[in-house]
Amino acid sequence: MKKLEIRKKILKLRRENYSYKSKIDIKLIMKILKKEKINNTTIGGYYPYNFEVDDIEILEKLEKKNFKISLPKIKMNHQMDFFKWSSEDPLIINKIGIPEPVSKDLKYPDILLVPLVAFDKNLNRVGYGGGFYDRYIKKIRSFKKIITIGMAFSFQKVDKIFIDKNDIKLDFILTERKIF
Repeated sequence: MKKLEIRKKILKLRRENYSYKSKIDIKLIMKILKKEKINNTTIGGYYPYNFEVDDIEILEKLEKKNFKISLPKIKMNHQMDFFKWSSEDPLIINKIGIPEPVSKDLKYPDILLVPLVAFDKNLNRVGYGGGFYDRYIKKIRSFKKIITIGMAFSFQKVDKIFIDKNDIKLDFILTERKIF
């Protein structure tokens, strides 16, 4: 299947199964952080949109464990940056309807939680097609190490995603069932 077909199929499935309400256990993320020897660092999350895995509760728990949290702000030309955020901070709605932090305190995450539409066993992902995360990961990796963790429901897994030169493979993918 082509990315467009995958996107259409999985977004429909996600919408239909949102009452599924499975959550990703923070223990899975902690297992990755322990394996990678990471603590007291900056986590880049996202505000869930369009029936994505809700990572806000995870971010709040990580904040209580002394991790610094950041959320993205969308910029021109399909670019974004991450800014400091706390669960007590207000958010504003951007032009496409996604809440963003009001902070101007730019943060470069050490760990990036990545929303996705579909994934395969090789840790390839299909997003919404704008390339925001691929561009951001490429930019950050040009000057620092960053660990990328895709967040998905198990039913978002597909057999094979054909990638192109702009697609960035993730380091891990978490579902409600396991770590890939």
